[in-house]
Amino acid sequence: MSKIERLRIPENDQTFGGNKIFDLFQYSPAVSANGLVFIAGQVGLRADGTIPASAEEQIDLAFKRAEVILQHLGLDFTDLVELVSYHVDVASQLGDFRAVKERYIRSDFPAWTILGVASLARPELLVEVKMIAALRK
Repeated sequence: MSKIERLRIPENDQTFGGNKIFDLFQYSPAVSANGLVFIAGQVGLRADGTIPASAEEQIDLAFKRAEVILQHLGLDFTDLVELVSYHVDVASQLGDFRAVKERYIRSDFPAWTILGVASLARPELLVEVKMIAALRK
């Protein structure tokens, strides 16, 4: 049997502002099982719950949130094995997405799937990223 661990964000975390959103919607920011970490979809949400208007800032915040989750697990972007990005408007966002992605993921590239979607959890959201990482032995 595999051991399953659910990440809890420290309540003083400046990026997330604690676990309020996770508790409200009853999910974990990340779950580890069978040597992998499944990171819940991250969006361009500030700790205070506000959402920037620009796609580039939302993308950067989504990657920053994923980075913080990875750091809480002793990992970084080189441990990613899969990235899935969801875009409300792929054509207009892909250039910004690639530029931001290149600032965070510089080597050991994961598999990447790009999906266009009609909408995300809130109408202001433009991009969401979901990731899977491998735990270090």
